[in-house]
Amino acid sequence: MDDIPVPIIGRRSSFIDNLRQFMRLKQLAYSTEKTYLTWIKQYIRFHSLVHPKRLMTRDVDVFLSYLATERMVSPRTQAIALNAIVFLYHQFLEQPLGELSFKRPKFRRKIPVVFTHDEAMKVINLIRLDMQKLMIKLMYGTGLRLQECCNLRVQDVDLSMREIRVNHGKGGNNRRTLLPRSLTLELCHHIDKVEQIHKQDTEDGVNEVYIPPALSRKLPAAATSLNWAFVFPASKPGPEPGTGVLRRHHIHPSSVQRHVRKAIKQSGIRKMASTHTFRHSFATRLLEAGYDLRTIQELLGHSDIKTTEIYTHVLNRGGRGVYSPIDTNHE
Repeated sequence: MDDIPVPIIGRRSSFIDNLRQFMRLKQLAYSTEKTYLTWIKQYIRFHSLVHPKRLMTRDVDVFLSYLATERMVSPRTQAIALNAIVFLYHQFLEQPLGELSFKRPKFRRKIPVVFTHDEAMKVINLIRLDMQKLMIKLMYGTGLRLQECCNLRVQDVDLSMREIRVNHGKGGNNRRTLLPRSLTLELCHHIDKVEQIHKQDTEDGVNEVYIPPALSRKLPAAATSLNWAFVFPASKPGPEPGTGVLRRHHIHPSSVQRHVRKAIKQSGIRKMASTHTFRHSFATRLLEAGYDLRTIQELLGHSDIKTTEIYTHVLNRGGRGVYSPIDTNHE
């Protein structure tokens, strides 16, 4: 249950507790909260625990330059650290930074690793457990991220319209994506099993699931409703962090990752692949089929079309449609 917000202790003297409380008032995603706090703590430790109010713009430059030159982080990682520190100063401390002049790491475009369709299906068919296999099929067939797949609630799956609603995806955005025809019946049978689990949990008195506190106050019965049950539940209920209340949460992402790693190894496919490779493969197959980038962008939930454009470099002919001269007689 490491994606459930931990309770705030509330010590007035605790800088981190006050910062965490401020982040929740601003309704930052819990994943963003954890990431920002990690980088802010590193920034404070880097400057020997000096209070951020006593540090200046040049101290921020020194830290960000250190990340680029000493730790050799990627541009994306440095950008995340920068966002965390800017949030700290501009919003929490209300102490705007001056013009920054830190050293930036060299930009390295990373081309996503993708499976061919045969490779994707080979890996899927080597996954032994039915629920994990269905999750990977869904990721390949819809473009869902692993965490988005784990977070699905029963009410997010519209079997009649054959679509899936993704609520509070990466960046806090909501979107809709397709539900493949070939998975509709299998997913329907799976949800029937989820309903049976929910009934058994109700009999055992542990049928609550985690829902955001604000929603819990507005809809107190939601936590015990089948609609809010996770589509891919954990094998057994567990105590919620902080409260200790027994709830059945969703399956842990590491369980799915472990089975995918094993299947990739067994398949003999020599690619640096992971669960996320299925999402990349979904986008690449759509591009191959002639769908436009805007449609693919909406299905993937990318906020910037440039992120989606990277898949044009994955296709066999590349983004420029160039054929090798050695292939001329084999077209």
